[in-house]
Amino acid sequence: MSTRESHIEDTGIHLSEATAGDFFALLKPRVMALAVFTAFVGLMVAPVMMNPVIAVIAISAIAVGAGAAGALNMWYDADIDALMSRTAKRPVPSGRVRPGEALGFGLVLSALSVITLGVLVGWLAASLLAFTIFFYVVIYTMWLKRSTPQNIVIGGAAGALPPVIGWAAATGAVGIESLILFLIIFLWTPPHFWALALFKVGDYAAAGIPMMPNVAGEASTRKQIFVYSLVLAPIGVLPWPFGFASLYFGIASAALGAGFIWQAWKVLAAPGQEMRPAKTLFAYSILYLFAIFAMLLADTIATRALVSAGG
Repeated sequence: MSTRESHIEDTGIHLSEATAGDFFALLKPRVMALAVFTAFVGLMVAPVMMNPVIAVIAISAIAVGAGAAGALNMWYDADIDALMSRTAKRPVPSGRVRPGEALGFGLVLSALSVITLGVLVGWLAASLLAFTIFFYVVIYTMWLKRSTPQNIVIGGAAGALPPVIGWAAATGAVGIESLILFLIIFLWTPPHFWALALFKVGDYAAAGIPMMPNVAGEASTRKQIFVYSLVLAPIGVLPWPFGFASLYFGIASAALGAGFIWQAWKVLAAPGQEMRPAKTLFAYSILYLFAIFAMLLADTIATRALVSAGG
């Protein structure tokens, strides 16, 4: 051992062995990507055209804020993440990142994202971003997740707020249109995560997390998934009758909603130990949400292009 290494050990100073990739993994990039995409759609469908530079700053700040929330979630949940096969290899439970590093990383990024969004874009959007981080970390992660089977229902509000933040960044207000986008994601979240919980029920049981299948049973969970799909499908069409999407979007979103109901019905009708329909619904739910927002974005761009060409 070198003199320098011995001195570092003697003084109790520990150098981080985490790589840049480990810290990037703390951001939950898949979840962050969904938040960024829905926030971008909220920003783009708003009736106010933002300066492109300011728009990039807004989306970047929202991305950093979403990643910060993910890092803080991984810091707090390291104990239960270590018990589940799906999460055991995350940076903190695997030991690649120390808990204190994850906490500091998340707090610094949270402050940076909110201040940047507030100073350079607008304080309403920044306040919504701060509330989203707080809700996800404190209300959902620290409280709801470990205390109630309704954790994902109430906690889903955090994941549903990015399009509202994007809309607020563009307009400085919260419109009914952005609340419809919020509602789509909010109602999508329970059937999406309960489908996952059905075929990962053992993981959640081992970690002591009261997900719906572990508390109410698989049969009740399948029924609730189907009920939520019946409510979600017509809500997904609402951008058309509310005037910020075309009839083409309405038809396509209705077809996607019918597909969601069909997949949920197959989950409901499946034998108790058959998990393939739940896995299929989980995959379809991801496709559904991405397609709804992608079609809304494409519809908005096409409509504006037609208006511009005609005027």
